[in-house]
Amino acid sequence: MGAPRILQPILSTPMPLVHVTLHTPQGAALRVPARTGHSLMQAAVAAGVEGIAADCGGSLSCATCHVIVAPEWLEELPPPSPDELAMLEMTAAPREPGSRLSCQIEITLAHDGLQARLPATQY
Repeated sequence: MGAPRILQPILSTPMPLVHVTLHTPQGAALRVPARTGHSLMQAAVAAGVEGIAADCGGSLSCATCHVIVAPEWLEELPPPSPDELAMLEMTAAPREPGSRLSCQIEITLAHDGLQARLPATQY
């Protein structure tokens, strides 16, 4: 009998990686790696993107992860929940068509190339 195999837990298996582009108010395009199954907010924070404050850590209670998703990508996202819609009423920057909370956008393989714009302010 050989040595026992060490099995890796399934949670340690990295999820596939996609890339999204966040456009700053100054016009810069930031290409951000994002793991599927994680939120857009988590990807932005992990990449050190300024402009995503994420004060509540993704618990849908602050609206400081507001983004404006490009129109051509809106159909790739599920509609916002009633709770997200209520929080979008509290964003510091005016709400626009395509306004979403990035903590509520779960990244999938279909989001590779997703484009969103950061508002001028989160406070």
